[in-house]
Amino acid sequence: MDILQVVPHSTTDTLARIRAISQFLPEAQLQVGKAILAEPEWSVRASVAEIAQRAGVSAPTVVRFCRAVGFEGLSDFKLQLAQSLAVGTPYLHRAVNAQDGVPSLIHKILYAAAAVLTSLESQLDADTINLAIEKLAAANRIECYSVGNVSTFLATDAQSRFARLGLMSNAYFDPHMQVISAASLSPRDVVLAISHVGRMPTLLEAVAIAREQGATVIGITQPDTPLARQCTIPIGMVVPEDAAARVGTEAYIAGQVLLEVLMVGMGLRLGPSALQRLKRVRSVLRERGVDSDVHPALQRALSEADPGPQ
Repeated sequence: MDILQVVPHSTTDTLARIRAISQFLPEAQLQVGKAILAEPEWSVRASVAEIAQRAGVSAPTVVRFCRAVGFEGLSDFKLQLAQSLAVGTPYLHRAVNAQDGVPSLIHKILYAAAAVLTSLESQLDADTINLAIEKLAAANRIECYSVGNVSTFLATDAQSRFARLGLMSNAYFDPHMQVISAASLSPRDVVLAISHVGRMPTLLEAVAIAREQGATVIGITQPDTPLARQCTIPIGMVVPEDAAARVGTEAYIAGQVLLEVLMVGMGLRLGPSALQRLKRVRSVLRERGVDSDVHPALQRALSEADPGPQ
């Protein structure tokens, strides 16, 4: 008998699934379950080696346990565990309850964000990221398309990062401008399409046109969405659904960290010339008072107003 048959498919509480299935597990896998039940929050952050050491078993046994409980692997298990641990006040935050004080509120929100980043690391495929970095670094032009508030913040941030590296880049959230941009692309150009939901017809149309022009399309979206299927290089990113909005703070945090990975990788790939541009941009911003605590004009005014000792 399949041991998963003893647990209803509607059971979304990961810890409840472990408890229900424990009696059917081999001894080694049972030890893994006990270790996780003893410290579930620690388990979300722990590596496979750490969990194996705590349970006194091998790393493959931990993976077999995750599959026995009904998950694809450790990454999927940890993401679902993090979500089930963070069920809080509906429409406000999934981890916070009405009874929580400020210290608990701070801990739960920051812990939930940290769990998302831990999960993101296990989701990213190094070969896929390396290919995306190669295409972006070699692009003649990079066009950033987005749908929705969070995706548009990310697309604008990406365009700013690419510009600092000295690359020609634009960001468009208007569907009409996305189509115009896509129609003017060449095989040397790259589109970075960002949409967590990945189903907006207007964005899919722009991406299709870009592919027709021979451009490379890199997508940041959930796996198995229509956008992911249309991209040349899909980068899957799964985060828990936000309580206040379908795409919220944790998606923004994960997206920004992913952009940081791409930008740093591009900087390393482009070499000294790109690093020199970054240095020059920072120097100019400081000289103009944009990135300094006191604007140069104010410094001059203060200096002229104070003649010093007579």
